[in-house]
Amino acid sequence: MLLVKTVEELQNSLKKVRELGTIGFVPTMGALHRGHLSLVKRAVTENMAVVVSIFVNPTQFNDPGDLEKYPRTLESDLKLLEQTGCKVVFYPGAKEVYPEPDTRQFNFGQLETGMEGKHRPGHFNGVAQVVSKLFDMVKPHKAYFGLKDFQQLAIIKAMVKQLNLDIEIVPCEIVREANGLAMSSRNELLTPEERKNAAHIFDTLKKAKKQKGKISVSELENWVIKTINENPFLEVEYFEIVDNNQLQPVNNWNENIKTIGCVAAFCGNVRLIDNICFN
Repeated sequence: MLLVKTVEELQNSLKKVRELGTIGFVPTMGALHRGHLSLVKRAVTENMAVVVSIFVNPTQFNDPGDLEKYPRTLESDLKLLEQTGCKVVFYPGAKEVYPEPDTRQFNFGQLETGMEGKHRPGHFNGVAQVVSKLFDMVKPHKAYFGLKDFQQLAIIKAMVKQLNLDIEIVPCEIVREANGLAMSSRNELLTPEERKNAAHIFDTLKKAKKQKGKISVSELENWVIKTINENPFLEVEYFEIVDNNQLQPVNNWNENIKTIGCVAAFCGNVRLIDNICFN
């Protein structure tokens, strides 16, 4: 496994591989866990070589404090990646990714107006900036993303279409801890007691799925918020039931429309997201 820090090193390391087969790519911000590793392992089975990037992107944090406290664990990340079959780790500095300020403004329409877009202004523009840059640097054939960040996945698919990139976006299932908590680098910031109580988020989502059709959409949304907030460790920022395609709120249950419930909640000072498909 090779660690490279510049685009020139990256491209040189991939020259021969590119002639022989496909390159898979898993972009990360480090602090790797089993969720990330599952993406890498899948990519390894489907490509000649896999590149994993580790870059904490400043442009997608609208809270400087959140950027500062984001976990950075390069040494342990590399040890984990050595076990996956990953060929190249791309670890660029901010100047390598942004030699000049990126002033591009993306427009994703309805996809970015609700949920994360509403509560984290500028976040998805930052995601699009960095992912498009990384795609240009790595030039992968396939890129792998987890379904936990469902709205982000929709944004990246839209970006690939807008920029007419010949890259296949591969969605991968959510990996969970034993108690059901969706795996996230932010989980490392939770105390043991917070981590235990954070499982209440997914427990509530599972119960909500069983109530689909028995009560109205708005009643179910209110029930989920109330139920999660009953746990003293948790405070819901939003819970919305939206269609899987345009991520717009749904008013009524319709078997012909696939729906997903997306939640963001604070556990102490740590912001967690999760989702569940209703059909």
